[in-house]
Amino acid sequence: MPRKFSLKKLTFLLFLVSAISFAQNHELGESTSHVTSKEEIKKEIKADIEHHIQDSHSFTLFSDKENHKHYGFPLPVILWDNGLQVFSSSKFHHGETIAESNGNYYKLYHSKIYKTDAKGTVEYDEDHHVTNSKPLDFSITKNVFMIFIVGILMFLLFGGLAKSFGKGPIATGAGRFFEPIVLYIRDDIARPNIGETKYKKFMPYLLTVFFFVWFLNLFGLTPLGINVTGNIAITFALALFTFIITQFSGNKNYWKHIFWMPGVPVPMKFILAPIELLGVFIKPFALMIRLYANIMAGHVVLMSIIALVFIFKNWFGGGLSLFLAFFLSIIELLVAALQAYIFTLLSALYFGFAVEEHDHDEAH
Repeated sequence: MPRKFSLKKLTFLLFLVSAISFAQNHELGESTSHVTSKEEIKKEIKADIEHHIQDSHSFTLFSDKENHKHYGFPLPVILWDNGLQVFSSSKFHHGETIAESNGNYYKLYHSKIYKTDAKGTVEYDEDHHVTNSKPLDFSITKNVFMIFIVGILMFLLFGGLAKSFGKGPIATGAGRFFEPIVLYIRDDIARPNIGETKYKKFMPYLLTVFFFVWFLNLFGLTPLGINVTGNIAITFALALFTFIITQFSGNKNYWKHIFWMPGVPVPMKFILAPIELLGVFIKPFALMIRLYANIMAGHVVLMSIIALVFIFKNWFGGGLSLFLAFFLSIIELLVAALQAYIFTLLSALYFGFAVEEHDHDEAH
């Protein structure tokens, strides 16, 4: 029975990954079907990959570029430009038209909104940078939309898990799957790295950041083109939270080991203090870059491998690229959980450094 059950789970997983690869394959195929030369195909593929990894003001499920039709749904655009300007992103028609709101005209250009005139004039400087003014953009983009979705999902999921524990000691429903993960984060990440007496106050953040990053990574593997954790602004915000919590949790021993290390000759203290202070900022920077680079690279490599089908245009090259895409999709499922684990583990380590108590006579 255990072997049959494992085979069923494995079969379902392979089917899911195949469906994802096929959907992404179909999306690229639709966009390259109207071009003929290899150079045109490569340019089209590059543009589609850039579009896939970028944030946007609407969800595009698939496109028919021959007839200039896009199928998806718009999102609200919220701007501050001499007052609040709110309208639907459908007014931009994927950047092909000018949006008008209260007598103001706006153009969507390279995923950014610029103020323009009724003709959609875009002005450039000598370096070919757009000089049109940009209003403050508080729009609900697809990345923001997915953050809301994951937040609601986590609230419902773990709210239900908490209620199930109120009825008895054993979790019910989906909680049976997530309870071991929660216990693992508590017993194998928080307790060993922060300490038995101080780990509890950090558990809400560690659990939140783990499941938040994990769920967003999994959504990023779907054909919806969501690349939230591959956006450096998102990883910067997550790393900033870890940085702020670490510094505000730091005790006198933490700061003493940065600015005036005990047991070290005085001349060396003046040399090591700037290095240690620099390390305070390098740690969250490493958190930010590690998550961003791994997720971004995964999306680019996977889409590039799938695109080889339309470059080779033969059964050998196409079959090889699909096999590689299938294999890489499985790897990406592991990377999705691994990156969430690493971010949580390193955050716990930094918290542990900040709250650790030292007996200097014994430690040195």
